[in-house]
Amino acid sequence: MSPKSLPLESTRNGSPAGFAVAEIPLTVRQAAVYLGVSPQTVYLWVERRQIPHLRMMGRNIRFLKSDLESFRSTCRQDVMDATAQSTS
Repeated sequence: MSPKSLPLESTRNGSPAGFAVAEIPLTVRQAAVYLGVSPQTVYLWVERRQIPHLRMMGRNIRFLKSDLESFRSTCRQDVMDATAQSTS
């Protein structure tokens, strides 16, 4: 059984059983706060398939924090590269 398909039973620390704290799926709003953008921007990135995401039960969208960390570092690098080019 993969970690993503384990039942969501709560443990003592409040995280669902089977998920590491960093692997608890985040909602669109939580992902937006973590990335420092609006929820509308997150929805736009999902629509354009620019951000790694999971579809849960139809239209519900969730994100793994580990995926968002790598996405955020990639975006940061792109912004730094663009800034460096514009000042040259």
